[in-house]
Amino acid sequence: MFDHPEFDAHEEVVFHHDADSGLRAIIAVHSTALGPSLGGCRMVAYADGAAALTDALRLSRAMSYKAALADLPQGGGKSVIWGDPLHDKTDALIDAMGRFVQRLGGRYLIAEDSGTSVADMRRMAQYTPYVTGWTPGGESADGRTGDPSPATAYGTWVAMRAAWQRLSGAPTLAGVGVAVQGLGSVGMRLCARLSAEGARLIVADTHPARVDEAVRRFAAQAVDAQAIHAVPAEVFSPNALGAVLNAQTLPELQCRLVCGAANNQLATPEDAGHLVARGICFAPDYVVSAGGIIDIHHQRIGYDAAAATAHLDRIGTTLLDILQRAERQGLSPAVVADAMARERIERAERYR
Repeated sequence: MFDHPEFDAHEEVVFHHDADSGLRAIIAVHSTALGPSLGGCRMVAYADGAAALTDALRLSRAMSYKAALADLPQGGGKSVIWGDPLHDKTDALIDAMGRFVQRLGGRYLIAEDSGTSVADMRRMAQYTPYVTGWTPGGESADGRTGDPSPATAYGTWVAMRAAWQRLSGAPTLAGVGVAVQGLGSVGMRLCARLSAEGARLIVADTHPARVDEAVRRFAAQAVDAQAIHAVPAEVFSPNALGAVLNAQTLPELQCRLVCGAANNQLATPEDAGHLVARGICFAPDYVVSAGGIIDIHHQRIGYDAAAATAHLDRIGTTLLDILQRAERQGLSPAVVADAMARERIERAERYR
């Protein structure tokens, strides 16, 4: 594993198998320089164990960078469960995952992600206190459930508005064509905000019912899930799984801006340069999608809605700083963001 191309001086990578429940899981702790590692639990029917490890390593590193650039006192980690969430997820499996997290003694804090839910986190909390993104009793007095998805969608919208204003000078996204790939808990909420602002929505998802809902609610145009990256639109917003920007899709893009909440959108680091060569602005995904972990942080310290919103709004400020530095230095925003995050982590490592 130390020779794995995605290994990036990770502090800890733990594999776990529970024969009774069938759990096969990995927890990857990238860095705890800024605080305990935090990251969601993703459940996917991976092609093989190598694919699961690759995902865990890449996602945990991105979480470290995300926390660093969001000015959070925490590090980056991620957990993955190898299995189909529709067929393999059971109460026993979730219980076993909670016990697995407990074994790390707080070095890793778990939250929901693709394939897991707030209900799963609530169940894991019976076995470990190191669970985030859920509210005891199901809902708080102000209607919050602990689900970080609304904050992720809000932060994505803030980032998109900031980047588009820098590109076009327009103060809002009214009349702007936005191609939204993925209509899950983040993508659908993002569509609601964009529609309210007057954006022209083009949508795709592998679940037809979600597409039908977006068409009905937002008068969106539906396109094939395999082709949405190639439709003419000012903004392409990936909000599904990663590696959507790759050798096949990059030449087909017809947008000015890529800005979405999906993790690890670039298939390879070199793909960032290809976007620059094509004159397409790339908003680094771990900057754009920081809303969820910002919200979780505020849940942990005692939720203050005004303080949380102000922190979420700083996503736009951070992104503008990255885009400005990238333009001055003639580099991709992805390269600049990585360098800024590593600098903050390394500075913390020197003084801890």
